[in-house]
Amino acid sequence: MKRPILYHPDPRLKKLCVPVSDITDEMRLLADDMLETMYAAPGIGLAAPQIGVLSRIIVMDCEKEEDADPNPIVMINPEITAQSEETNVYEEGCLSIPEHYAEVTRPKEVEVAWIDVNGVARKQGFDGLWATCVQHEIDHLNGKLFIDHIGVMKRQLITRKMQKFKRELARKKDD
Repeated sequence: MKRPILYHPDPRLKKLCVPVSDITDEMRLLADDMLETMYAAPGIGLAAPQIGVLSRIIVMDCEKEEDADPNPIVMINPEITAQSEETNVYEEGCLSIPEHYAEVTRPKEVEVAWIDVNGVARKQGFDGLWATCVQHEIDHLNGKLFIDHIGVMKRQLITRKMQKFKRELARKKDD
């Protein structure tokens, strides 16, 4: 089921998420809903707090080639266990901050440990767009947005524009 995405500024997007203690059918359904929501948006990553669930779960699929099969990854309690000193700069966007983008510098490569939906411990290295995406989504679990990595003036400008966007959305709902 596609779920509504929260828009910045929403206090839930700034909260630290709690670890998932038990992988239940409800958790697997949440993962399916998150993937459906992400693909419909369309996006390449989504964290649970973006749909109002303050649990440490993210989904992503950075397969961008048109003829490539989808490659969805669900991570429960993801944790970066290693990162390169070398960095990459990507222009990042976010489903919770639509229409706004900024260049963010992050480690070029990361190693991530997580639990999958079957309760299996996983560990994998990521680079390029995958590395940027997984770091961006893990930031969400820690109450951090990509705009927290940019200058104060640009961050304030984006926040003001998002406040206006949310007011306009609310007015449209009332009509």
